[in-house]
Amino acid sequence: APAPPPARHLFSDPAEVEALRGNLLAWYDRCKRDLPWRALAATELDADRRGYAVWVSEIMLQQTQVATVIDYYNRWMQKWPTLQALAQASLEEVNELWAGLGYYSRGKRLQEAARKVVSELGGRMPRTAEELQKLLPGVGRYTAGAIASISYGQATGVVDGNVIRVLCRLRCIGADSSSPAVIEQLWDMANVLVDSSRPGDFNQALMELGATVCVPKAPVCGECPVKQHCQAWRRKLFGKPPSVPDVEDCGVGDCPLCPPATEPWDSSLGVTNFPRKAVKKPPRVMRTATCVLERSGCHGAPEYLIVQRPSSGLLAGLWEFPSLPLAQDLQEEKEREELADHLQAWMGQPVAAKGLQFIGEVTHIFSHIHQTYVVYFLHLDGDVTLDPALSPSRWVTEDEFHASAVSTAMKKV
Repeated sequence: APAPPPARHLFSDPAEVEALRGNLLAWYDRCKRDLPWRALAATELDADRRGYAVWVSEIMLQQTQVATVIDYYNRWMQKWPTLQALAQASLEEVNELWAGLGYYSRGKRLQEAARKVVSELGGRMPRTAEELQKLLPGVGRYTAGAIASISYGQATGVVDGNVIRVLCRLRCIGADSSSPAVIEQLWDMANVLVDSSRPGDFNQALMELGATVCVPKAPVCGECPVKQHCQAWRRKLFGKPPSVPDVEDCGVGDCPLCPPATEPWDSSLGVTNFPRKAVKKPPRVMRTATCVLERSGCHGAPEYLIVQRPSSGLLAGLWEFPSLPLAQDLQEEKEREELADHLQAWMGQPVAAKGLQFIGEVTHIFSHIHQTYVVYFLHLDGDVTLDPALSPSRWVTEDEFHASAVSTAMKKV
């Protein structure tokens, strides 16, 4: 069995825990940002509507900046103010509103879960983190803890990217912060720290601290309300007295939370020595040929063909210009030929590769894919009958295109 972490990495002093809670909550009351989901959760909503309001915000905020989410959240809650309203919406409507937020499966699972609450749970939201995680698709450990603590007052901790950074600095945790063992230890810490009388506020305060003060690259330590409890800040401020055992030396190589001996404390980095992360795998490099097919509409305005992606996988269910993944290092002539064959299958008539006008290349970075779209253009004269056996497709004007459930990458194209 691995060695247990020494007490100096943990929050083992009840008096310190109480002081940290008080300082953090007092700071939060003074400095918290005015965000629409906080305002909504603070109103006299019934428990289910409060839980739904928090739930939507937490799903939208996963891997997305707060500033980006605000407008989407306001439009979502205006359109679907209750679980029941969302359950009656179509997936097409959900994708249209979600377009541009990224990670589109989040919106799809949110609606699936809303339908489950209405059809199987009598419209009643689960009230505990355990039930939320067990019963609602797309709700993981963090989201369940956030909803349960903020909406229903359950004294349960939360661990997201901001909390990981704050806790790793508070306790000089230098082991790989993405490893299961370290993550489990951080959850234990979060559950020890959470304030039982104000669990939702405490969890939001911890996340707010990481988002606004204890930020990744330029933390504002002078404004931190809990700096006196921070091992990393003390180490930066006072250095390392040689005669006093330091947290960095606590395990002499076998402490599960210390930095590896090959990556010692770098005094030039200060508190940003923590957290330590494993080296990310480089994103996959992909190339896709995309053709913007144009025809003259019945009123003279140009129309463009869009087709629907499969119901699973990347950008599931969204609409795009006809596209075809390409092998790497393919010559342009061969790219044109393959794209022409692909378009011919859609239109049921020959497409001359030489007729495809090369427009340029568009790069879009997904979380794990570096995608390059090789964009071509083709104007069609006369009517075209599309094969109904293929994926759903439709002709749209430019305005209709932007109102459809299309990805940010297709808008770039």
